[in-house]
Amino acid sequence: MGLNFKPLADRVVVQPEAAETKTASGIYIPDSAKEKPQHGTVVAVGNGTKKHEMTVKEGDKVLYGKFSGTELKLDGNDYLIMREDEILGTL
Repeated sequence: MGLNFKPLADRVVVQPEAAETKTASGIYIPDSAKEKPQHGTVVAVGNGTKKHEMTVKEGDKVLYGKFSGTELKLDGNDYLIMREDEILGTL
């Protein structure tokens, strides 16, 4: 994906999926009412630590908690940087 950022230790950079813009019944959701997405794609992975070997890799689709990670904006794109243990699972 060409991200010029390498996370350290057990950190992972995730690009969140876009928030839903309309409901199943066709009603458009305003920006102020959109839910924060809880899944995305891993775009960068740290090397891990002596005690923690990384289990996710670039390109994995992952599910994470609603308040996980720290928001990061690089090259005009939004990302989340989080520890691998904040990831709930892969999709």
